[in-house]
Amino acid sequence: MRHEVRIHYDNANAFLEPVLWVWVTDGATLEREVAPSGIDDFGVYYDIVYNRSSFNFLFKDGTGSNVRWEDNNLARSFKARQGNEVWVMADRHNVYIVYPAKPVGYVNDYYNNIRHLVPTENYYLPDTDVSGLSVVSMLGANILNDGTIVFGFFHPRAARVYLVGKYNNLQSTIESPNPYEDNFIEMKLYRGFYYQPNIWIARVKPQNFNDVLEYKFFIQGGTGEDELYITDPYTRVYSDDYKYSNGVVINPMEFRWTDKGWETHDIKDLILYELNVYGFTDNDDEIPEEVQGTFKGVTRRIQNGYFEKLGITALALMPTAEVPTKEGLGYEPCTFMAVEKDFGTPNDFKEMVNEAHKHGLTVIMDQVFNHTSNEFNPLWNLIDDGTGSGGFYFAGETMWGNKVATGKDEVDNMLIDSCKLFIKEYHIDGFRFDATHSYFIDHKLLHRLTYEIKDKGFKTDVILIAENLPNEQDLNRQGYNGYAQWSNIFHDKVKALLREGEFENTKNDTNNLAAIFYFSKEFFAAHTNNVINYCESHDENSVQFEVATGGEHLNDPYIKDRKARLGLMSTMVALGQPMIYMGQELGVERERNRIKVPWKTDSEASRKFYDWSCGLINLRKKYDALKLSGYNPADEGLLSWVIGSWMDEKRGSQQRVIGWRINDRENGMEKILVMLNFENHDVTVDVDFHTPGKWSKLADLEGVYDYSKAGNDEATHFGNIEIESGLFDNFVLPPYSGYIYKL
Repeated sequence: MRHEVRIHYDNANAFLEPVLWVWVTDGATLEREVAPSGIDDFGVYYDIVYNRSSFNFLFKDGTGSNVRWEDNNLARSFKARQGNEVWVMADRHNVYIVYPAKPVGYVNDYYNNIRHLVPTENYYLPDTDVSGLSVVSMLGANILNDGTIVFGFFHPRAARVYLVGKYNNLQSTIESPNPYEDNFIEMKLYRGFYYQPNIWIARVKPQNFNDVLEYKFFIQGGTGEDELYITDPYTRVYSDDYKYSNGVVINPMEFRWTDKGWETHDIKDLILYELNVYGFTDNDDEIPEEVQGTFKGVTRRIQNGYFEKLGITALALMPTAEVPTKEGLGYEPCTFMAVEKDFGTPNDFKEMVNEAHKHGLTVIMDQVFNHTSNEFNPLWNLIDDGTGSGGFYFAGETMWGNKVATGKDEVDNMLIDSCKLFIKEYHIDGFRFDATHSYFIDHKLLHRLTYEIKDKGFKTDVILIAENLPNEQDLNRQGYNGYAQWSNIFHDKVKALLREGEFENTKNDTNNLAAIFYFSKEFFAAHTNNVINYCESHDENSVQFEVATGGEHLNDPYIKDRKARLGLMSTMVALGQPMIYMGQELGVERERNRIKVPWKTDSEASRKFYDWSCGLINLRKKYDALKLSGYNPADEGLLSWVIGSWMDEKRGSQQRVIGWRINDRENGMEKILVMLNFENHDVTVDVDFHTPGKWSKLADLEGVYDYSKAGNDEATHFGNIEIESGLFDNFVLPPYSGYIYKL
């Protein structure tokens, strides 16, 4: 069948004799050179007659082969369905079915004309530019003080972009069979990042702000399709219509905050509680059914004083970003600005954070920047830049999904904008970043994020936590101001000790006992601020479950309970910051990646475990000596080892025991001694308490006593100890035991 097409070429390569080279890949040998048919305001054009449904083409300077050619990466493919007229540009492989827009100005000039209308309180207008050129991108849907909305969209390859939606009767060129062109809102192209034409802007004033303002972008060219509707990657929330998943314009300023004066906890004071919004209140009889599994359910728990009783100082929220499926762990984000609508509205989220701050809780949210959902993902093929599968925003795969192209400036801008938005509009105190090992995330992003947020003063006290497994040292920065990392080293060693067998290639031996309790300094950390210690997380089996995998002899309920207590005490006393996973305070037996917690239980063992957990965690919260921080407290004389496998026979030689004495830096009178025994038998040691006097037993695995408060002065082996010379001979550590004493 005979076809005709006119191909326009901008000839930005300045070829003196621009020739079109055409070929097919259907096994035939059709190849030919085509001379220009004429010149227009776009460049040169070629009129071609062809008898294939598609063909490929490149441009070169002159006839024959021994001339200057375009790069082979620019080889273009034309398909008959694209019509009888297309446009191409010398710097890209894309073929456009419409005349490409030309930039009308510089985005910063546009911003300077409206900056007096930009709200300042609880509002973030995207402005991250990691290049240092200070481009204010204004991406997303941003309400101004005069009632107008500025829509910004990053796309360096599109020919035309339209704003379309369900409000103000907006349409695009293919919105309806008989579109009313006066209602088209074509976005204007501006020079943005690196002063290149890549940011599209439209400003509109809706007729009625009481309506739900849903919108999309309609893109012509530069994507995986010739024409494409796309949900704004910067939308703050998605519509309720799962079929269309429109973006929704919201007013970030309408929520009334009451947390003025709130200060984020210093990192040394963090006691983290990892929770999933679904699992934390789902099927909990104490929470009204209509708010179970939502932000409002968590808010109710906060108001009921749950965390205050437990002693927690920080909520570590598992992902709250929109995901395509209801319920689950949340580690499959669609985009990075939108709040999961199944959890509630953005205002529900803000109410939860506001209430947390009123109850003394720092709030940390999980950011998944390493991959996106494969089921629904607006970024996939959004920008066809010829780099490979998925386009501009992706760089291969992970075992969980499409790998995000972190380290690419414009991608990093978007991810940092996400953090800034949640700090400014949701009052988030910090972030935990999922799977940040350099195999999954380019650390350029993490370092630049720290600079943009912490160093430049956006939020100097922001908490930054990385799940960087295995742990890498480059995230420490100067130590005190670096990332806190989930300590895989601590977790694996404690699990091996508790299950009395190898765990993840870590052996149940005496190696590295001191190292894991001394904030893993020998392995990766520079400062106690660089470490989060845990023996349970959403990704790991609970202690009781894991212990049971160690053999039949460990399946005794008493032993599992005792080891769960020993694991929790180890977490609370180790140098660094402790974290527990929801339900750990009950001693639940749970497989990894399970978010259901049996809150209602008649088990006496569970109730006792909970009461003990509350006491132990509150000890950590109360005593500064248990929150010892610094680069090397031992060298400062603030920590001394008293028992350990590396010491002499009287001090625990070759035994899985460890103990240390602490002098608090701020309160020199506060002295605490900790001892732990992971052996399945008694271990008798001589303990150097150093300072004579009455040492009160604050806790063991049976109870938390805090005698200094209760006033019990009974000087017995099971209570207070009267030390006359500073040395206590033949102290017996029972199997699987732990002690905390205080002078």
